[in-house]
Parts: sequence; C-alpha cells; structure tokens
Amino acid sequence: MGEVVNDQGGLPMLLGVMGDPIIHSKSPVMHGAALAACGLDGKYVPLHVQASHLKEAVQGIRALGFRGVNVTVPHKVEVMKYLDLLDDGAKYIGAVNTIVNDNGVLTGYNTDGIGYIRSLQEEVVPHLSGKSVLVLGSGGAARGIIYALLQENPGKVIVANRTQQKALDLAAEWAHLGNIYGCAMNNVLEYTKDIDIVINTTSVGMFPNVEEMPIDPNLLPDGIVVSDLIYNPLKTELLRHAELKGCQIHNGLGMFLYQGAYAFEYWTGRSAPIDVMRTAVLGSMNL
Repeated sequence: MGEVVNDQGGLPMLLGVMGDPIIHSKSPVMHGAALAACGLDGKYVPLHVQASHLKEAVQGIRALGFRGVNVTVPHKVEVMKYLDLLDDGAKYIGAVNTIVNDNGVLTGYNTDGIGYIRSLQEEVVPHLSGKSVLVLGSGGAARGIIYALLQENPGKVIVANRTQQKALDLAAEWAHLGNIYGCAMNNVLEYTKDIDIVINTTSVGMFPNVEEMPIDPNLLPDGIVVSDLIYNPLKTELLRHAELKGCQIHNGLGMFLYQGAYAFEYWTGRSAPIDVMRTAVLGSMNL
C-alpha cells in the first residue's frame, strides 16, 4: 500500500461507519483494535445517519476532516451520487461500502466482494480458477461477490434467486465477464451435480431465524465447499447440515474481517493486523 495522502496536521485520524441502525456494528471494535495494534493515533466511531441526512453526512466527512468511513445498510447505493470518484469495482457492483478522503476528494470503493474472495481463498479454496460455483441470491451482497469471483476465472457461476428474472438479468449484465448463468432457486437441482462451491448470500438462517435454510441440504453434493456470508450464528443450519455431509464449511466472519482489512489498508497505507481484528470481533460476540 502507498503512503497516506491525508495530512491530519498532528490530529488523530478520524474514521467511522455510517448506517441506520448502527449500534450493532462490530466495525468500531475491529478497527479500534487494528489502529492500536499498528500504533496509529486514530478513532473509529459509529455514525447514526438517517437516509434524509445522508448528503449532509457525506459533506461532513470533508468538513470535519475524516480520513474515511465505511458505509453500511441502507446507504451503500444512495451514497454513490454524493462522491467525487468511484472505483471500477464499485461502479460495476453498483454499491459503495468504503469511502477514502484524499484532501477533500472522496472516492468510493466496494471491499465486500474482494474481502469475501480473500477470505475464501485463505481459509478453504486457494485457487478458484476453473471451479463451478453456485451462488444463492442476487442482491447487493451477491453482486459484490460475483463480480470479484469472475475476476478469478472460475469455470462457471450459476446464480439462483427466488425471482428467476433477477438472476437471469444479472447473468446477462455480466456475461462478458465470464461463464455466468441464472436460474430460479427451486431449479437448482439440475446445476448442483457438478458443483464445487455453494455460496449463500441471502439472509436466510441469520439470527434470530436460525432454523431456516436457503436450500434443501439434501441437494448438496458430499464433500464440496459450502460457504455462508452469515456470521451470526457462526455455524448456520446450512453449514451444520453441510458438515454432516463431509463438506468443507466457511462462514461470513472472514468476509467481514477482510472487507474491513482492505478499507483499513486504503485509509492507512498499512497492512491490516487480521489476527488482532479477528480476536477483537470474536471477543465482542459473546460466544
């Protein structure tokens, strides 16, 4: 990473996360630990920003000299119109989760997808080239992941969605990026036989509805990789059933960590202390 562009004039580096609601966010715990571990004088704070005040909040980043912020639900799409520049990935994905302030010039990035892929490669699948991947869901999280996935030259990507047309539209939009197909969620059987990886990008199975699953686990081939973006609970019902079938399982904690790591590296020019960040997040989860 390069040197930090912003000159804080000896003041602490100001960072934060904008969302509504925001009190539940683990980002302040994670980034606070990262700043301390790197010996950086900085503060990362939760910023409760309602939709009606988003424009003013973004102007406030410049006015108050924030080095950058993360952006979470429900602002990831709407915030784009208030930024000066957009990274190519953010343009394709159509959402921003990280803003960098370079002396008043605000650039939007999306680190969700690249964070997820980095986690998947480090934890379970070092090489994604040639792999067949089934992605459940086609919303904002799916777009980030699929875009990043297509940069890794997979054999094929199948997008399954409850509304088939949304999956077909996404596949058509990104057909030039790789072998990508769309189908209805209830038609996944014909695609699962030769699949290497299943990725759940939906919220089905998230606390408090922990007994739900986005797909019939009987459709999962034995011994494949099954990944779930959810990290509360760390082992969803889908992952629990997959494990019983001898599958390698992967939860969403790594994606959360690595999307934060990329943001931290953009802001500070330092390598993110992943182990420290993981320990801080897990310690805050009352496991």
